[in-house]
Amino acid sequence: IMRKITFLMLLFVLATFSTYAGGYQVRLQGQKQTGIGLIGTPFAYGSSSIFYNPGALTFTDSKYDIEAGVSLIKSNVTFQKDFTNYQAQTDNPIKPPFYLYGAGKINEQITVGIGVYTPFGSTSQWPDDWAGRYLIQNISLKAIYIQPTISYKVNENFGVGVGLVYATGDVKLQRALPYSPTSQVNLSGKTSSIGFNVGAYYQDEKISAGIDFRSRILMQVEDAEAIFAIPASLQTLVPPTNTFNADLPMPANLDIGIAYKYDEKLTLAAEINYVFWGTYKELEFTFGQNGDLLNSVNPREYSNSLIIRVGGEYILNEKVTLRAGAYYDPSPTHDDYFNPETVSLNTLAFTLGVTYMVNENLEVHATYLQTNGLETEKAYKPNNFSGTYQTLAAIPGFGVRYHF
Repeated sequence: IMRKITFLMLLFVLATFSTYAGGYQVRLQGQKQTGIGLIGTPFAYGSSSIFYNPGALTFTDSKYDIEAGVSLIKSNVTFQKDFTNYQAQTDNPIKPPFYLYGAGKINEQITVGIGVYTPFGSTSQWPDDWAGRYLIQNISLKAIYIQPTISYKVNENFGVGVGLVYATGDVKLQRALPYSPTSQVNLSGKTSSIGFNVGAYYQDEKISAGIDFRSRILMQVEDAEAIFAIPASLQTLVPPTNTFNADLPMPANLDIGIAYKYDEKLTLAAEINYVFWGTYKELEFTFGQNGDLLNSVNPREYSNSLIIRVGGEYILNEKVTLRAGAYYDPSPTHDDYFNPETVSLNTLAFTLGVTYMVNENLEVHATYLQTNGLETEKAYKPNNFSGTYQTLAAIPGFGVRYHF
């Protein structure tokens, strides 16, 4: 009986590690794009096209282009336990996703560049004694992508581009175990993998449009660390120090966008992002010690999601450009396997942005993004844990672009 209980508890513990792949994607990879609803595929905004659409990179308006920026994510999750007055809230630290791009023209047709950006990441800190402590207490996820890129201008209206992506990431997770008041497990691992980003871009006097595909990246964790703080009586069943292997998929994205230049000042845009979360069906763990007891296969059953974005840009004068946008982002999670390590709900969001031209070479950007996760009842049935969740995130951002 004790062996079965231990096995089930470990299964629930280890299933939470899957959040590195499931439910938190960060598209804050360019401040102009953030301000207009995170729409980037139909715009040639400079070297940030390395992420949003490599096909647009060759249409940058300068020989050399450098961009850098950071966003400050302050998020909060509220949990209400079913049929009670019990509530808990996260106390998440500010998370700073960033980007850095550089590009240069080889000639009139070919532009090359490199980008360093952070498309996945999250931090959640629940109270140590909250009701879901046996599912999660805190988690920190980070992923950094490095992408060398080449873009080719086929003619004055059409360009294509491709980038090779090297991804590196790490995760740290802590949750309580029900063996004693201080029992807990700490998981940590690092990994890297490769993928690609390919795009095409079209523009004329009134219309610009783009399509971009970022491949799935499979992050294979090998010999990661699992440390169990448990009573001595269980240590023959569960080694205090162990290693494990797991495959963690990051989903592919297909983005299609169009922008219409209404007049010399106003541009309107729309974009859809199709995220291939459906490839994430289960998570399997293989342990170095006591593998027959600890190895587990955990169902996730995520679904593909479609994000709809709209936005607009208005040139106020030769110095100031204003932007605004909105989008709806449905949760990919399964109703029966919703785990509060990284809470992903159906989300409404709006964005604001401003660009100030310091001179003909230097731009500074400021943005604000607010996301509202709609209040929803969710359950994690393997652990019989359910309740109502609601999320809110406030995200100011800042960036600079220098081109010459």
